Amino acid sequence: MTIPACPKHRLQRLGLVLWLGLLLLAMPQLLPAQGADYQLGPGDKLRITVFAEPYLSGEYIVSANGSVSMPLIEPVKVGGRTLPEAEDLVEQGLRAGFIGDPNVAIEILGYRPFFIIGEVKSPGSYPYVADMSVLHAVAIAGGFTARAAKQKIEIQRNGKVMRSIQNTTPVFPDDIITVKQRFF
Repeated sequence: MTIPACPKHRLQRLGLVLWLGLLLLAMPQLLPAQGADYQLGPGDKLRITVFAEPYLSGEYIVSANGSVSMPLIEPVKVGGRTLPEAEDLVEQGLRAGFIGDPNVAIEILGYRPFFIIGEVKSPGSYPYVADMSVLHAVAIAGGFTARAAKQKIEIQRNGKVMRSIQNTTPVFPDDIITVKQRFF
């Protein structure tokens, strides 16, 4: 015999379900780099799971030429591809003779770094952190120097230079941030 739930508990469960639903809707903002348009590149660390094939599943790093080397198949060129595209390529490689109907899932464990140069205290390469802004990147690099032109920051992304950058502008893996020098 089951005890019927009282209305108070139903409302609590409904509130929890609504809260979880809102949290799931917010997830793309929490991890912008893992969105559908994020392109994999050299240095990204991936977890590739081939369901029902534990010896093929594991952690892999995208090589300098943009490929991932897995057992049983030729290296798979995932550089410049989104996660769903990379999953399809790995499935095609496995289907080409070894596994009849593979099911592959890929997630990003670690991103390639971003770079910051110019008038910051410690210019260089730093590990990317999800949901990073220009101000976060400057803080990671030790802050602005006394000669920094805080309103003259550029980001080079995918070969294009973006000017008039704000402190809240998002930073992505492989971005090159340049903090210009002021003259007065």
